[in-house]
Amino acid sequence: MTKTTRGGMTEARKHAGTGTGQSGPWQQFFPSLMAYAVVVVAAIAVMGSGADYVGPDNDDVMRLVEVRDFLAGQGWFDLKQYRLGLDGGTLMHWSRLVDLAIAGLVRLFQIAGETQERAEALALAVWPLLMAVLFMVAAGLGGRRLGGAATMHIAFGLAALSVFTSLKFHPGAIDHHNIQMVVMMFLTASLVERREGPSHAIAGCLAALAMAIGAETLPLVAVACACVAVQWAVHGTAFSRKAGQFGLSLAISISLFFFATVPPSTYRVVTCDNLSLGFYALAAVGGGGLFLLARFGERAGVFGRVLLLGLLALIVLGTAMLIAPDCLASPLAGLDPMLQELWLSKVSEAQPVLSQIRLAPEAAGGFYAVGLFAIAVCIFRALDFRGEDAARVEQHMLLGALLVAALAVALIQVRGAYFSNALAILPLSLLINDLRRMSHAEPENMNAGFAYIVTVLASVPVVWFFAGIVGARGLEASLSMNALTQAATPMQAENGCRSEADMALLKRLPARTVAAPSDSGAAILRFTHHRVLSAPYHRNQAGMLTELHIGLATPAEAKAFLDGANVAIIAFCPADPQTRDLIRLKPDGLYAHLARGDLPDYLRPVAAAMTGFQLYVVRPR
Repeated sequence: MTKTTRGGMTEARKHAGTGTGQSGPWQQFFPSLMAYAVVVVAAIAVMGSGADYVGPDNDDVMRLVEVRDFLAGQGWFDLKQYRLGLDGGTLMHWSRLVDLAIAGLVRLFQIAGETQERAEALALAVWPLLMAVLFMVAAGLGGRRLGGAATMHIAFGLAALSVFTSLKFHPGAIDHHNIQMVVMMFLTASLVERREGPSHAIAGCLAALAMAIGAETLPLVAVACACVAVQWAVHGTAFSRKAGQFGLSLAISISLFFFATVPPSTYRVVTCDNLSLGFYALAAVGGGGLFLLARFGERAGVFGRVLLLGLLALIVLGTAMLIAPDCLASPLAGLDPMLQELWLSKVSEAQPVLSQIRLAPEAAGGFYAVGLFAIAVCIFRALDFRGEDAARVEQHMLLGALLVAALAVALIQVRGAYFSNALAILPLSLLINDLRRMSHAEPENMNAGFAYIVTVLASVPVVWFFAGIVGARGLEASLSMNALTQAATPMQAENGCRSEADMALLKRLPARTVAAPSDSGAAILRFTHHRVLSAPYHRNQAGMLTELHIGLATPAEAKAFLDGANVAIIAFCPADPQTRDLIRLKPDGLYAHLARGDLPDYLRPVAAAMTGFQLYVVRPR
């Protein structure tokens, strides 16, 4: 007879993580991984990647522009986009590390004899699929460490569904969100390892890599560091080696990434949206301090270790106040109110939870429900395991803390749901495995089987998306996989002025500065030789504001803005949502006049077939 505990789980769960006694290729990691990976890659290939080989997000397009500039000879440390914004260009905040990987793939295919366009298409297909496989590797590794081969297979399955239904892993997706998800999943899988080994040293390196790639994961990295510190405070000598490895690896790795990617001329410059002196100092001081405490303070007792960690926390906080006080707020805190109203408030993936529910209530469950469910599971299972398996308690508390951080980010900006849905795979895989074992052990127990089925369904974000779409649009409209993947991946809406066909006439005009909607800016940089005033990036505030003022100003006033920014071409897009907002706000503004066909005398229309853009050449002063 199977013995059950007060929480209802079988006694066998204590031994689930060992994987002993299991043999055969299906229980081995890499043969299983290959089976899942082949199925997922084939399924994505069958779905097709659309007419364009670049993803639909502006960030995918801008990443390709950066890669092209890098391959054309722009310096490793030079991240300025010279064709974007006012005179002098715009300094971008993305990491060269991602540029390097994608550029390497493009060059590899060029060496193999492919044309530039074909090499780009192949590289942009391979990169997200590679990220998809690595994401599955990390999920399976974490699942195996939590609950053995059976949990590994469930984690593989949930990860496979995640990458299949998210456009972030489909061909063309080359912004940094997919690699960030991969890094955070590997980081989590390393931290839940119970055995001795290099896992925590690897985790420290991954934490530094996450910081080097982008600032979106900083809250999760901070929580991961805090979890390691708390474990050291509780366990002392037994955990000193792991804590020391983590701290030293973090300090060394962040130093390597800092000096490898930050130009020497900006070593003293503090920016809050990428790796700079501010984040480098905090990580180096925190990681180095944790290493020293683990090395020399392990015998201080629990109370003494807590005091030492409190002192280290004060030092880290003091460093932040001294070096980077502005970074304690949001990187977008200084955004101009006009841009906040006319741009950021309309960007889907930047919406807070209440705005997301108001704009697309059918998608809210897919973004938030799985993360909330996983947090509840972590809390209740930590309480359930209490007194039976202290390591299990710590694993679920660590997973719960990371999920709380990810969900907190998602409540502020919905893009954080990428991380909460991804990290939820690990605790939910373990729960599903235990429920599956209970259901098989007691086949006559209908409640056990029902709980197993409901838990499986509740662990898949696309199920919540499907349920929401069914409720909002009906069953027939919800059966489209395209509808599900679009709902599961928040992005800016298409505006009809971003395709290659829209750029055909513009490409034939002599290279000049173009005033166009910000949502078309990256596409203009990709398809033409022009420089563009505006693209949707917060470091280009001056260019974006100038384009908005051009559209809002009366025709006479707009001429001064055009001349001041050396704009020679206006690419007017009546279908652009932001342009429509400007027309509605200022019926006497330049864009409203253009929409009515009322041209000022300093504009000369460019005759063309009907396309998204209406082009006007600005007569010189």
